[in-house]
Amino acid sequence: MRFAMVVGLPAPILLALALLALGPTGAKAQDADAGQRVFNQCRACHVIAATGRNGVGPNLFGVWGRAAGTVEGFRYSTAMRERGAAGLVWNEENLRAYITDPKAVLPAGSMSYPGLRNEQMRNDLIAYIQRASTAN
Repeated sequence: MRFAMVVGLPAPILLALALLALGPTGAKAQDADAGQRVFNQCRACHVIAATGRNGVGPNLFGVWGRAAGTVEGFRYSTAMRERGAAGLVWNEENLRAYITDPKAVLPAGSMSYPGLRNEQMRNDLIAYIQRASTAN
């Protein structure tokens, strides 16, 4: 409290200013380069490339804003096709939920991935997927 008196500002305001000066911290900040490293876990099944082929999972190029279950030539589960037909579109909110726990979003889906529990890694991965899936 003495420090606040010296500067002339209340302590809570000083704390808020100090935190703002530090920039983005914690699990909210997104780092697409770090997300590219996280995506290495996904490479066993997925690619993100304009000319990439489908693998065990669909090519994720163009996934941002795309209806679920609609990559040409990939054999999706019936549940995924139905959810896409019902309006499920891949955006940050839906990808975050799916990456966190695929079975919670699509219980009858065929993706065997258990989910990514680390919030920072999810944030980074989402930033990378957005950047890589929309790159020219």
